[in-house]
Amino acid sequence: MHHFKNAQIHTHSSIIGFMDNLGGLLDAPRARGAFALRAVMSSPWSLRDLAESPLTMIAGIQGEFWLVPDEGESFQLGPGDIAVIRSPAHYNLADNPDSTPQMIIHPGQHCCDPDGNSLHDKLMHGVRTWGNDADGSTLFLVGAYEHLSDISDRLLRVLPPVLSLSHDDWESPLIGLLCDEVIKDEPGQAAVLDRLLDLLVTAVLKAWFAQQDSTRPDWWLYQGDKIVERALHLMHDKPAHSWTLESLAAESGASRASFARRFQDLVGEAPMTFLKNWRMALAADLLCQPDETVSTVAEKVGYTTPYAFSAAFKRVRGISPNEHRTSVLSSA
Repeated sequence: MHHFKNAQIHTHSSIIGFMDNLGGLLDAPRARGAFALRAVMSSPWSLRDLAESPLTMIAGIQGEFWLVPDEGESFQLGPGDIAVIRSPAHYNLADNPDSTPQMIIHPGQHCCDPDGNSLHDKLMHGVRTWGNDADGSTLFLVGAYEHLSDISDRLLRVLPPVLSLSHDDWESPLIGLLCDEVIKDEPGQAAVLDRLLDLLVTAVLKAWFAQQDSTRPDWWLYQGDKIVERALHLMHDKPAHSWTLESLAAESGASRASFARRFQDLVGEAPMTFLKNWRMALAADLLCQPDETVSTVAEKVGYTTPYAFSAAFKRVRGISPNEHRTSVLSSA
């Protein structure tokens, strides 16, 4: 399994293991050419976001402004505050919650006025700096994942449409670092921004989940169950092993029936369903590595033949491994 661990480290730099607080769930953000910029505004201003990016992060740097979701309560953001929005939520950002939008962000991050005229040239002020006033008193960061494959479906399913953290409850030097790096124009800078965004979003979500109590999703409960925790660790660490329900139960220290029931209750999926989806998530990432083939990926995620792997991948993901590779690389 040494060859798989090397590939896993290469393609999953943020994996911290199921034994950690959020385990494999937060091995999800893997940006590829994410959208990132500094927004600089002077009052009056209001923008409406219809981009429906899979996940968007907004971090306050200077001044205060409002986030007004179409569904849910409006709230104010200031320096150090951060919000995360998942698709398909629509929302306004504005100096005042009642302001009428003058800027509309469409899918692909295309910005127009209410009549559909492009505002790109008018609002850009150098490298990744955007807004109605280059010297405006309100400054915030925007980072958006533009590809569904960059965020796991499982993570998106457990997040609310909009979540936020106050600077009083959480702070990180990553916000300032991303703010400094986003305006640099250097070779390889896009990759630097991708990794910083991954780190910041992962840290934000980990802090947010840690604040949840009764609202935590059911899968969180597995952390207090040593049997389920052990099984998750085994599947995470040895995805190519020929696991069966019986062998997972035995290795985890429970009877087959007890293990199956506990796993289903706490994780929300049957053990073998979870294993299949976990293998396909790993495979989807490995397929995008230039030195991997369908055959090598099949072996690394526990399939004896490329044909069996391809059939399983298509059942789970809806497309063949080669179609997945082509779609991801063409959108990068």
